[in-house]
Amino acid sequence: MSSQRSADIRRTTRETDIRVELNLDGSGRVRLASGLPFLDHMLEQVARHGLLDLTVEAVGDLHIDAHHTVEDIGITVGQALHKALGERAGITRYGHAYVPLDEALSRVVLDCSGRPGLTYLVTYPRGRVGDFDIDLLREFFQGFVNHGLVTLHIDCLRGGNAHHIAETVFKAFGRALRMALSIDPRAAGVVPSTKGSL
Repeated sequence: MSSQRSADIRRTTRETDIRVELNLDGSGRVRLASGLPFLDHMLEQVARHGLLDLTVEAVGDLHIDAHHTVEDIGITVGQALHKALGERAGITRYGHAYVPLDEALSRVVLDCSGRPGLTYLVTYPRGRVGDFDIDLLREFFQGFVNHGLVTLHIDCLRGGNAHHIAETVFKAFGRALRMALSIDPRAAGVVPSTKGSL
């Protein structure tokens, strides 16, 4: 990746081996191999709507379940974001988006604040989409905020289809990231905080 706002992170534990490449100034290109097709589908939404170039290569203990893999991908994507942002100078910092899909509507609001925090108010009408445990999406976002140092509020305002709800959440997350990570031409090189650092 040629952009200065990029990172390549490898995270290996006894449970997972994950590599993430992230370019914040991309065009939505993806190479995704998490071993979890539904998660790959969600991550593609983030990249496409966030205009991020994203590679995720993961080998995890899926013979146990998907928990470690999903959480550790969230952690590694968060680490890549944190590294790619550097001092966070010049960014818009805050982002928000509403995204509908048929009957579902979700809102995501975030702050690249340097402080981790997650409020996740999403209720799904069923526990699985295909063979994917839908509860694990919260674990992805928890890992992401803890290591990306982002404050993230996710609300599903309405929805009756679990796939639609998840897709609106991830599309809105991508759109909100795109806004927050964009360079503000009126604040070039300035850290967007009265403290002078994030």
